[in-house]
Amino acid sequence: MFEKLVAIEPVSLIPSAEKELFQYAKEVVLYDDIPADDEEIIRRIGDADAVLLSYTSRIERPVLERCPNIRYIGMCCSLYSEASANVDIAYARTKGIKVLGIRDYGDRGVVEYVLHELTGILHGFGMPMLRDEPVEIYGLKVGIVGLGVSGRMIADALSFLGADISYYSRTRKPDAEQAGMTYKPLNQLLQDSEVVFTCLNKNVLLLGKEEFAQLGSGKVLFNTSIGPGFDSAALEDWLTQPGSHFFCDTRAAAGPVADGFFDRPNVHCQNVSAGRTKQAFVLLSQKVLANIQTALAE
Repeated sequence: MFEKLVAIEPVSLIPSAEKELFQYAKEVVLYDDIPADDEEIIRRIGDADAVLLSYTSRIERPVLERCPNIRYIGMCCSLYSEASANVDIAYARTKGIKVLGIRDYGDRGVVEYVLHELTGILHGFGMPMLRDEPVEIYGLKVGIVGLGVSGRMIADALSFLGADISYYSRTRKPDAEQAGMTYKPLNQLLQDSEVVFTCLNKNVLLLGKEEFAQLGSGKVLFNTSIGPGFDSAALEDWLTQPGSHFFCDTRAAAGPVADGFFDRPNVHCQNVSAGRTKQAFVLLSQKVLANIQTALAE
């Protein structure tokens, strides 16, 4: 059992999971706002030996140096790699601090967002229609850039509806190819696809000026990654081409764009995280608690 566990900011646990935290620490403190700076983070952590945070704050080396009691940090958000994490995991390791994160808890909501927006533009439901007449997903040439968990779920959903799926990934996916999906080099995929989805890890940027030139006009680009999977300036240039459309659920997914970007008629952003659903919070809570149990067992 931990002596003191502090959630330095809202971490999206469901009420029953918040109650369960008291089984793993003698004292539990949950903050309901985001700390303004490192000094406030340090004050909130104090003498705690366990810390929880979400994606809205960072715990870097200066914080860890001034909070010597920490032995566990639980990231209540996606952890894809040390380089993209909002915790200095490498330095934490040198101090014997265990850091665990979660992933793959909000993907179903993202798939539903994709289906909603894609059928909208193909049929003209609530937005300009992509072609001069309604078209179905059946036979649509779809390119998936990054065939991880969420990319594969999108591919499976669209494949079920009859889309022609191609993918690009760092490694070949034999199971996807057995399911009828075709591997293509990135430039070829961009040329051949009518609709492209970037489903990449945080801070992975694959589309620049050259790639957008390969994508060409009359195409649709969805970014379902946490951050941009492209050079944002190149995206803005591409959107000047006729018939081009860009979709993202949150503004952060477009990256550092110019003022007025989201006012463009061919930019479609709900500015709501599609993965933050009731079911996702349940799954997030389960994974956060499982990580705490793992840390205490070691």
